[in-house]
Amino acid sequence: MFAQMQDKQLFEQASGYAFEYADQVRERPVYPSESSLAALGEFDAPLPEHLGDPALVLQQLHRVGSPATVAQIGGRYFGMVNGGVVPVGLAARWLSDFWDQNTPLYVTSPVAATLETVTEGWLRELLGLPEQTVAGFVSGSSMAILCGLAAARFRLLQRQGWDINRQGLAGAPTLRIVAGRHAHGTVIKAVAMLGLGTDSIEWVDADDQGRILAEQVPPLDAQTLLILQAGNVNSGAFDDFQTLCRRAREAGSWVHIDGAFGLWAAASESLKHLTAGIELADSFSVDGHKTLNTPYDNGLVLCTDAEALSGALQASGSYILYGEQRDGMLYTPEMSRRARVVELWATLAYLGREGVDQLVTGLHLRARQLAESMGAAGFEIRNEVVFNQVLVGLADDSQIEPLLAAIQSSGECWAGAGRWQDRPVVRVSVCSWATTEADVERTVRAFVSARESLG
Repeated sequence: MFAQMQDKQLFEQASGYAFEYADQVRERPVYPSESSLAALGEFDAPLPEHLGDPALVLQQLHRVGSPATVAQIGGRYFGMVNGGVVPVGLAARWLSDFWDQNTPLYVTSPVAATLETVTEGWLRELLGLPEQTVAGFVSGSSMAILCGLAAARFRLLQRQGWDINRQGLAGAPTLRIVAGRHAHGTVIKAVAMLGLGTDSIEWVDADDQGRILAEQVPPLDAQTLLILQAGNVNSGAFDDFQTLCRRAREAGSWVHIDGAFGLWAAASESLKHLTAGIELADSFSVDGHKTLNTPYDNGLVLCTDAEALSGALQASGSYILYGEQRDGMLYTPEMSRRARVVELWATLAYLGREGVDQLVTGLHLRARQLAESMGAAGFEIRNEVVFNQVLVGLADDSQIEPLLAAIQSSGECWAGAGRWQDRPVVRVSVCSWATTEADVERTVRAFVSARESLG
């Protein structure tokens, strides 16, 4: 009745479409054309009444869907800090999709639990984190931030004699949250979701690059959660971890570092100075699918306090068989979750320490090349390019919006809008291993052509 797994033709058809896409992606429009977007209306159809032909389902998906994708795995997509994809990671994901493992416990997937253990150790080594650091493999840094702050809430309240799991928030001791004004929106969302209250955040001013002003951070104490940033989402700047983490440790505060894309700077010999002092923090959020270029749905919460993380997240039930081996659901909020560690392990196993260094450093070099070339072409560069973020401006702010529209509609490249120091900018995130020097040159020409089209 149903198509069988043993019927290889369906999978051969899918791989053929995938290879065709891969062959064309570098030259297809970076953003889909109006006609491709309009064609998506074909999907808006009634639910079929009967079994269909699986080959026709795939054919429609490729015919209509592929042209309407954003070519983010090419070399000229610079939006949202979206990474590309290292081929071995994608291939490993294909294989793990066939395994279709559910990974809450060792007994449900010994291979996933083993790879999580190995990868956790590699991450400690690459990022220079303490030996007791544990990793939770989650969907992305939004979930990782939620987990890290949940661990902080658990431990800070426990130190004051309050069991958050048993007693809840009503009547709980007050926690202080200290953050820079440039904290990412996902931090604010996590604070709200955890019931800590966004009005309780003590905001600290930032410098002209978005770094929290260390001298303006208020006195810290054992009721304080201090949130710092490794990679400002606009400028790419890094907070002063050495100063603030030491101060927090002396006060008994908890430090969470939001390092969605920037924490990987710790794996680059030439850039690791940006992350000096992170080993003194308590929890971290980071994405594999950004700087490391794993496939999407690959985030990490890292925590030096395993008991706090598991205490905040673990579940119980008569059918849950915790064992002596790693049970990954102790460090994530999910029970049912796919084996996302497989593509992360494969990417790290392929790249090794040297390859990760080359990848991370290469993104920085391409960002520097782009900033220098843009500056030479008469554009204003509004930030210090310390990592992979470039903020491009014009003397006449009113021209930014039409400039961006012309760039995005050209199909040559894609960058996003932003505001920096109360002025509009084009925000360029260099985040794909596939971005070459030639891609940067082509992108600069697209910017120049767009500017000339404004008259």
